[in-house]
Amino acid sequence: MKRILLKLSGEALSGSKGFGFDESNAASVAAQIKKVADTGIQIGIVIGGGNFWRGRTSGDMGRSQADQIGMLATIMNCIYMSEAVRHTGLMTNVLTPFECGSFTKLYSKDRAEKYLNAGHVVFFAGGTGHPYFSTDTATALRAIEIGADMILLAKAVDGIYDSDPKTNPDARRYDTISIDDVIAQKLGVMDLTASIMCMENKMPMRVFALDEKDSILKAVSGDFNGTTVTV
Repeated sequence: MKRILLKLSGEALSGSKGFGFDESNAASVAAQIKKVADTGIQIGIVIGGGNFWRGRTSGDMGRSQADQIGMLATIMNCIYMSEAVRHTGLMTNVLTPFECGSFTKLYSKDRAEKYLNAGHVVFFAGGTGHPYFSTDTATALRAIEIGADMILLAKAVDGIYDSDPKTNPDARRYDTISIDDVIAQKLGVMDLTASIMCMENKMPMRVFALDEKDSILKAVSGDFNGTTVTV
């Protein structure tokens, strides 16, 4: 495996606080990213914004405006994690699909390729730059554009289940499942748009719980506690 796209939830950065940043969580994730990068694997990262903003629960606000706020939340998260990763000794860049002053650089495939090939960790912030598209869709899009070998989907739950394990104690976890079955059964590991993009472009995934010890390292190696989504 030469190149991966890691998707982190914003909530994962907040830890038990449930909002904002948890420094110990961020440091743990950064340390794992450093170890992965030291093996020669190139790393792109997308981070959600749920630790600051959940557009779907924004009341009477228009969807476009709510999604714009969510895009800004992802930029804050990427800048934060970029600095955490830099403290491990790696070089990083934050790319956005729209101009954001001097905080970030404007995304292009060529620019992303240049940084990845130089060994930089590249953060893809700001989603797709358009409302109505989630960070799941941004994850699939960027993974496909940069030719990632696989998406690593770090979530609050340790894989894909046949029903919600929070409400069904008998829910069964899949060790392996095809993306076709994920879509057919509406299992919701990613939103439908992202899942279809992965199916059409044959982009495999590994889904795992971020809070398990060395979860990112184990997901990279394939010896992990979670679900492999085949194509």
